[in-house]
Amino acid sequence: MFEGSFQNIPEIFRQIPLINIVQLATILFTIGVVGVLVRRNAIIILMSVELMLNAVNLLLIGFSAYMSDSHGQIFVFFIMAVAAAEVAVGLAIIVMIYRNIRTIDIGLFNKLRG
Repeated sequence: MFEGSFQNIPEIFRQIPLINIVQLATILFTIGVVGVLVRRNAIIILMSVELMLNAVNLLLIGFSAYMSDSHGQIFVFFIMAVAAAEVAVGLAIIVMIYRNIRTIDIGLFNKLRG
């Protein structure tokens, strides 16, 4: 059943196994989660969320290339477009908050409750 399927694996995955890509994406995602949970700066939190999105993108591209299917790569393109819009809106919100309370420390964001 799987005899000929290993011949369809691209050359790059014969040199770099898929497990290495999974491990790298896991490390990046873990760093992103730690950054979101530990940091108090809103910009650092946004960067950590972007790091988590990039880890997921890396997994999608790795698995789609491993399976010789382009659907994952197309999905990554849309994720990157949504992430760019998310960054633009997030930075705009942070700039407006900074103008009002002169800090981007998330501990002081409870003042925004009405």
